[in-house]
Amino acid sequence: MADSRNCSHCSAIVPDGHHFCGRCGGRFDADGSNTKNDTMFFGAMQAPGRAKLILIKGEGLEGLSYHLNATEHVAGRKQGAILFPEDAFLSGKHATFHYRENLLYLRDEGSHNGTYLRLRETTELKDGDVITCGEQILRIEYLDVKTEYPTSEGTLMYISPPQDYKFRVVQVLEGGKAGKAFCSVNNDILIGREGADMNFPADKNMSRKHVRLSFKDGKVMCEDQESKNGIFRRITGEERIFHGDYVGFGSEVMRIEIN
Repeated sequence: MADSRNCSHCSAIVPDGHHFCGRCGGRFDADGSNTKNDTMFFGAMQAPGRAKLILIKGEGLEGLSYHLNATEHVAGRKQGAILFPEDAFLSGKHATFHYRENLLYLRDEGSHNGTYLRLRETTELKDGDVITCGEQILRIEYLDVKTEYPTSEGTLMYISPPQDYKFRVVQVLEGGKAGKAFCSVNNDILIGREGADMNFPADKNMSRKHVRLSFKDGKVMCEDQESKNGIFRRITGEERIFHGDYVGFGSEVMRIEIN
């Protein structure tokens, strides 16, 4: 069998002696070390790295897909190609999917309610980070009594109980106001529908044991407890998106498929 090489454009295997790639049509130079591709693909979704969004939950028709074939795609309630005009939780221009060097990124456009990305693995959460579990929006707040309750004379506010709490979890309610809050003397908090440290029994989208937050080496670590619907973290700036990722904005949850 003839030796084979990889096409430098699409990485397909090209047998030695062949001057064109059978997949993308790229032409090899005389020495076989380089390709130059002017041939178009039959379909836009055959192009390497191009993606589509599949709606799995929200105000639109579930299963609806959006092909991301252009360089940039805006999602929102009033602007862009990915429109959900009935979703009152979306900003007019909410988020943008865009390619850079053939890689897909997601950028929040300063939306009122934020854009969320499902966590794939145990992840560090920063002070002020916001996550969603089921239908709950939860904010992580690091605690430092000396900086949180100072007086002009350096006297600390008397607190009850005086424990070595490192962080707390705060439920975010309408208008951004705080709901229930929870601290753990062990700085380890299990959140779920029932039988956890912080329970939300009426939330049917939350697993019985959904997520564990623990303080390790000065960081709050977020670990999914094999929940059915996962944990989503509000992004700041932009994040790279990979095949199989889930994103959420407004009432919509979408799965990413990258060709």
